[in-house]
Amino acid sequence: MNVKTEILKLSLTEKPLLLDGGGKLEHLQIAYQTYGKLNRDKSNAILVCHALTGNAHAAGILSSVEENKNASPDLLGRYSQLYPNKSGWWDELIGEDKLFDTKKYFVVCPNILGSCYGSTGPTTLFAGKPYRMDFPGISVRDMVKVQKYLIDFLEIKKLFTVVGGSLGGMQAIEWAIMYPDLVESIIPIASSVQHSPWAISFNRLSREAIMTDPNWMNGNYENQPAAGLSVARKIAMISYRSYESFKVRFDRNKDHRKGKFLIETFLDHHAEKLIERFDANSYIALSKAMDKHDVAKNRGNLKEVLSSIRQKTLVIGISSDILYPPEEQKFIQSIIPNSIYKEIESIHGHDAFLIEFKQLEKIIGEFLSQILA
Repeated sequence: MNVKTEILKLSLTEKPLLLDGGGKLEHLQIAYQTYGKLNRDKSNAILVCHALTGNAHAAGILSSVEENKNASPDLLGRYSQLYPNKSGWWDELIGEDKLFDTKKYFVVCPNILGSCYGSTGPTTLFAGKPYRMDFPGISVRDMVKVQKYLIDFLEIKKLFTVVGGSLGGMQAIEWAIMYPDLVESIIPIASSVQHSPWAISFNRLSREAIMTDPNWMNGNYENQPAAGLSVARKIAMISYRSYESFKVRFDRNKDHRKGKFLIETFLDHHAEKLIERFDANSYIALSKAMDKHDVAKNRGNLKEVLSSIRQKTLVIGISSDILYPPEEQKFIQSIIPNSIYKEIESIHGHDAFLIEFKQLEKIIGEFLSQILA
C-alpha cells in the first residue's frame, strides 16, 4: 500500500504545552501516518509508538517525495528521497490480513516530539532558525501529551491498544497511566519503567561521542557532526544485538575488499545510514528523555504506580536482550495487575522486535484475540 506522512500544525499560544522540564511550546507540529479507517463509534484505533531513531513510516511504501518546510535540515524530505521504495519498519505486521489488519483496525503512528521527521524538535524552525540546543528538555510523558493532541484531532474515542518497542514501549505504559479511560490495552515490548543505569550508560557514551566531535559546535552545527554520530550509532548497535548474533552472523570473518572484519563493516554501514537520515541534536534530546524516564516520578512508589494500571497488558521480553533484559520485563509484568508475560526467543538481542515478525504475530495475535473474546 502507498502511504504518505501528514503533518498536523497546532497554535497553542493561548494555552501552551507545558513540558515536564519547565519549558513550554506555543507552536507544535505532529507528523503521522494512518492505515485503515476509523469505524463508526471510533473505537477501533491502534496507536503504534516508535523507538529512538524511528519515524512515523511504520507500514506501506511512501507514495512520493515528502517535505517539511518548517525544518532545517528537512530530514523528513531526505528520508523519502533516500528510501523511495522502502517498506515501513513494521510493514510485516500492519496492513490488510496482517496482525494489525487495516480492514479491521485504524492504525496511527506519530513521529515523536523531539525527533527530526516532521514533529517539533531541534531541527524545527523557531524565529527563523532551527531550535538546535535551545529546544527545551522533554520527557516521555511530553511525547504522550503531544500524541494526545493528535488522537483528539483524529476524533478517536478509544484506543483498542497502544503498542511499541523500546522507547515506544515506554510511551505505551505512560499512555495507560496518563489517559486510563482512553486506553483499552497496552503492549510494551522490551521496554522500561525506570531507565536503568545500564541503559543510561550506553546513552551517555553515545551523547559524549557526539558532543566531543569538534564539528558539533555546542549544537550549532551547519553540517552533521558525522564522526561523533557515527560512534554513537556503533555503541548503540552493539547494545541492540547480542554475543550470539554477532558470532553466528559474522564470527571472525573478514571483509577482504575493505581489509577489515565483517563486524566492522556492519557497524560502519549502520553508522553511515544514520548520519544520512538522522539529526545529532535530536539524538541527544531523545536519549536524555529516555534516561530521565521514570513512571514513578512525582507519582509515588513505583509498585503503587504500576499497580494502578488497569488495562489489559501484554509485556513482551526478548531472550537475548542485553539492553532491556527479560528480568526487567518480568518485573514490570509481576506488578501490573491484569497482565501477562511472553518472550521472543531470538539471538538478535533488543532489535528482535524489528526482526522476529512471526513470533510477534503469534504472541500479539493471541493477546488481541483474548481481548476480543
